[in-house]
Amino acid sequence: MSSRPPRRTRLLSAVALATATLIALTGCGSSSKDTKASAASGGGKSGITLRIPDPGNNGVLARGKKDGSLDAALAKVGAKVSWTGSAGPFAPAAQAINAGQLDVALGSITSAVAALGQKPSFKLFGATAPDLAGEGILVKSDSKIHSIQDLVGKKVACSQGGTSEYLLLAALEQAKIPADKVERVYLRADQTAPVFAAGQVDAWATWATYSVPALASGNARFLADGRALGSDNYSVWAVRNAFADKHPDVVKAFYAYLHDAGTKEIADPAAYINVFTDSGPTAYGAEPKRIQTDFTRQGATVEPIRPADVERFGKVARFFQDQKVTQTLVDVKPHLLDVEALAGAAG
Repeated sequence: MSSRPPRRTRLLSAVALATATLIALTGCGSSSKDTKASAASGGGKSGITLRIPDPGNNGVLARGKKDGSLDAALAKVGAKVSWTGSAGPFAPAAQAINAGQLDVALGSITSAVAALGQKPSFKLFGATAPDLAGEGILVKSDSKIHSIQDLVGKKVACSQGGTSEYLLLAALEQAKIPADKVERVYLRADQTAPVFAAGQVDAWATWATYSVPALASGNARFLADGRALGSDNYSVWAVRNAFADKHPDVVKAFYAYLHDAGTKEIADPAAYINVFTDSGPTAYGAEPKRIQTDFTRQGATVEPIRPADVERFGKVARFFQDQKVTQTLVDVKPHLLDVEALAGAAG
């Protein structure tokens, strides 16, 4: 690989994103009453509040919020839910956890590796196999780019230090292309679609949240998906250390809910799409729903973190160090929680 630093363009500040999302996580969706209840959660079980980012209109937590099944599952261990802010990138969620303002959050192992290098106060307790169908590198449908080699000299949109940067760098390594031969355009994931549609970048490394509407529009196609790239980009659930230490039975119950609900979602994906509304900006139309249903059927549910997963997490951490995404090698092992052992301890 060339010794020259990779060419990168930062169009929107990752710090600004983290700050804005942290404000959203801590400033909305949670009343002072919820905050006081959570602060008192070290006492009797009736006071335990699990603060979770609001799930929006899709997925197992949206379904659990609407039908009350998550409330029922947590009530068995004397806990309740406080929906705090909205789900989004893991980096600001990790900041909220570190600040004691959030208890659990979902992210990718790639974004978690970056966050784990920043003196975290959380551990990972569950993992879902990579979304090999829904993540990857998009190009316009009429693009003359037909191989990873064709990205040389081109601009590729990605968000810094997480899934999309990982996917791009993995693609370049696989094709034996030095990273500095492609210009990384750092953009917030939620603001990349219009830039891509306008042709201001030549490709976009992203995941299902954003690939589904792009593909459904008919104006985009995968140059390579996660399967073609051999992605090790697990989804992971993180829990605040202090919460896990005090309430292992609540972590156990929440994990069990995620696992069981995820299994049901794979069997009937359509039931977990447009949970609250079929119209408006958060709703999927017919084609996005069809694509998401197909992706979900090819997916997996959350499982305990096992030795084989730990090995793959380490591989991602080494890759990020080699690619200079992180300055040092992040050791993931000390930040893993054995949820099966928790189950035994909680009895």
